[in-house]
Amino acid sequence: MNNHTIGFIGYGNMAQAIAQGMVDAGVLDGEHIVACAAHYDKLERNAAKFGIRAVHTAAEVADAADVVVIAIKPYQIEDVIGPIVAKLAQSSKFVVSIAAGWDLNKYRYLFGEQFDAVHIQCTIPNTPMAVGKGVLVTESDNTLSETQTEIFEQLFAPISLIERVDSAHMGIAMCVAGCAPAFTDMYIEALADAGVKYGLQRATAYRLAAKMVEGVGALYLATETHPGAMKDAVCSPGGTTIKGVASLEESAFRGAIIKAVDAIEQ
Repeated sequence: MNNHTIGFIGYGNMAQAIAQGMVDAGVLDGEHIVACAAHYDKLERNAAKFGIRAVHTAAEVADAADVVVIAIKPYQIEDVIGPIVAKLAQSSKFVVSIAAGWDLNKYRYLFGEQFDAVHIQCTIPNTPMAVGKGVLVTESDNTLSETQTEIFEQLFAPISLIERVDSAHMGIAMCVAGCAPAFTDMYIEALADAGVKYGLQRATAYRLAAKMVEGVGALYLATETHPGAMKDAVCSPGGTTIKGVASLEESAFRGAIIKAVDAIEQ
């Protein structure tokens, strides 16, 4: 993909995760990535880690890149992107938005009369893209050409599962893939705390818990076995695991997770 340049308008944690994932996976070299951010000194330090070119403005990114990633906060988009719409409305470029809450219809309003000339795909990524284990929730409606869609997938498929959903379900998909990593971090931390309580070294407990989570997810993706059946396979009659499962049920473990999602969606 080194015959393409990808540009980030905004270079916060999520943009850095994507850039790291792409460089580490060999999708493209850092010299084919350009980025701008509000704090230039910090940008230069972060960009230097992967040989990425730091620039001062969104207009410079739009001029330099043929794939432009909108990675700023949602409330900043109108002020930052509005003035450079003409630069984005070119057949040689396409836009990937990673801003929560911004779907194709919102960009249709922002781009106005130039919307028909802009090629855009709205997405919601998560931070495990940094290690090539991400999820990219991708709005099924987009204005990419067939060739641009192929380039999009060549860029992002090596570092993420590209899951296409309809516009109405982008929010809940973001919840499951984008917010739930924080829930999972809490679960890993809690498991590790329990391990430490019974004598495990902290680092060992974290590694065991993290690898277990990774392995369970990988097993499901490989087999698509229902999670309930996977759980049942570990629970021997009268055994230790079913006792723990019963305790979790008494503590409304599944209900607590659903309530957490409700809190975000409401």
